[in-house]
Amino acid sequence: MSPGAPVRPDRRPAWYRLAPWWARVAMVWAVSRVVTTTLVLLLARVQGANPWTAASPGYADFANIWDGRWYNIVAVAGYPSVIPVTVDGHVAENAWAFMPGYPAVVRLLMIVLDQPWAPMAVLVSLAFSLGSALLFYRLMLRALGEPAALFAVVLFCVAPLSPILQFGYAESMYLFFLTLALLLLLERRYVLLFPVILVMAFTRPSGLAFALAMGLHLVQRWLCRGTDPFPIVERVVAASVAGFSAACGLAWPLIAWAATGSLTAYTDTELAWRSAYIGYQELVPFTAWFQSGVWWLGMPLGIIVVVALILGFAALLFSPPVRRLGVDLRFWLAAYALYLLAVFFPQSSTFRLLMPLFPLLGAVAVPKNPVYRVAVVLLGVAGQWGWLLLCWGVDGADWTPP
Repeated sequence: MSPGAPVRPDRRPAWYRLAPWWARVAMVWAVSRVVTTTLVLLLARVQGANPWTAASPGYADFANIWDGRWYNIVAVAGYPSVIPVTVDGHVAENAWAFMPGYPAVVRLLMIVLDQPWAPMAVLVSLAFSLGSALLFYRLMLRALGEPAALFAVVLFCVAPLSPILQFGYAESMYLFFLTLALLLLLERRYVLLFPVILVMAFTRPSGLAFALAMGLHLVQRWLCRGTDPFPIVERVVAASVAGFSAACGLAWPLIAWAATGSLTAYTDTELAWRSAYIGYQELVPFTAWFQSGVWWLGMPLGIIVVVALILGFAALLFSPPVRRLGVDLRFWLAAYALYLLAVFFPQSSTFRLLMPLFPLLGAVAVPKNPVYRVAVVLLGVAGQWGWLLLCWGVDGADWTPP
């Protein structure tokens, strides 16, 4: 602004200008949780009896169906030492598919407060969702500035999958540690990444994807060392973080092997969940998306759609709004997308598995047009209701788990 130029008045309410950043974020989070809880209770009211609850369950019980029951089993009974099998001899769905981090935290709270699983799981998820919102604001602030960063938090809190942040699922805890890890990466506080990565990798599968993002970060810093110094100590620590993350990513399958005596205990367990679609097959990296495309759409349309999705996502990473996020966040987006392409079979849980791509919300938050922003928020709330109806509510022999 040139000297003597008129100063544009700040038209924001006084309470907003005077409130600290964390209070503004907490207010956004609180309002969004009221909206989401209302939607969940409306659906619970019409929910019929199902394998997990009676008809019209209360909030805590309704928030702990589907995989919430598996996390409950892990918390109170641990993992089987013998992998269960179906009547035809194939590995059956079992608790080894679920990491121990989240149920361990809930179990600790159950013991300390002498309370059952369901309300404690909701409490833990809510607490981590608030922490995630606060950290996400700090993350977006580095790339977008204050107004856009706060609106990115709004989008995070009203996103179609945001109900799961207050259910008995590990996503809320995982996103908290993932956001913290990304923030530490941007701040180049590499040493602090070690404990964060450890907890994150034992909450949701993520070690290999973060190792790749860290490796890309290393390469970029090395190539730019002429203009952005990269001291030898930082190189060693950053490389150690990448290796540690990769080791954490491989640790859980090795633990399952040690506990059960089966080298493929973990991967066979994960494959059991896709058997209803394509039968029991070996894990072949980078084939599952094409198998799913053919299952859903047939040949050759299924292959064409998957290739188009890959090319479209690659182009998205180079679009101007996404480039504003910075190179390190784009490294994470690329690394996690590549991880999903390598191992995940797309089905009704796909939307939940895409949640770690949440930094993209920063790109959606860039436009300042108020009509646009109101429309995006309303779409998010409508998307919540749609996701709850399609994926969370149980309708007979439901085959669309969230």
